[in-house]
Amino acid sequence: MPDNAAARGSGAFPGDDLPEGEREALELLERGTLTVEGRLVDASNATLFCTVKSHGTAAHCVYKPVAGERPLWDFPHGTLAGREVAAYAVSRAGGWNFVPPTVMRDGPYGPGMCQLWIDLDEAVDLIGLARRTDYLPLRELAVFDAVINNADRKIGHLLPVPDGHLYGCDHGVCFAEEYKLRTVLWQWRGKPLPDRAVETLRRLSAALGGGWLAEDLARHLTRAEIAATAARVDLMLASRVHPFPSEDWPSVPWPPY
Repeated sequence: MPDNAAARGSGAFPGDDLPEGEREALELLERGTLTVEGRLVDASNATLFCTVKSHGTAAHCVYKPVAGERPLWDFPHGTLAGREVAAYAVSRAGGWNFVPPTVMRDGPYGPGMCQLWIDLDEAVDLIGLARRTDYLPLRELAVFDAVINNADRKIGHLLPVPDGHLYGCDHGVCFAEEYKLRTVLWQWRGKPLPDRAVETLRRLSAALGGGWLAEDLARHLTRAEIAATAARVDLMLASRVHPFPSEDWPSVPWPPY
């Protein structure tokens, strides 16, 4: 597995492109000592709640070892952790910041994905949030999901926080070559993309053509998967509308929550 600290030094996640707090979070996740506190039993793959500590700094995080991934028929075994890291890279490149700081590292049960734990705003009704049509961050999350071809956007994967920011989690089944978008966020299907989303897609199209994003995705995805991601971006730029559900693939994950 690649070392993310070295990857950043070679152009992935340019230092001047990261807010100070996020850069510190990535360094803590990469270099800190992981202590497993428990397991999230509702997750289909091994998902461990941990504390990560380094030089007097500590935080909670989620650690998903590759060894704990359940085999899937439509995704190569052992690739889900890398897809989560790839989703973080796309989120950063687009300026969305939907995915919490995420790295690939070694841990108590071998290599895996390590992601900063996010404390939810418990006052937010997640079902009501998922149904909104007037909330631009949620609409942009739907665009992000279309870019990464998210096959499992459930209501419970929405992470609103007290400061008003919206995060999302569980991006292991993304970036398939075939169109597999499966989400609870279909309320904008066929509607024109917001201008801000179009500008973001233009930046992503350029970034996928070369530079740090293309280089970083190549550490976790195949060439065909990266090409398919670029093609999805270009298709949305050409159509200027939110995608429609597939006629050949279930459009909503089960269970939806």
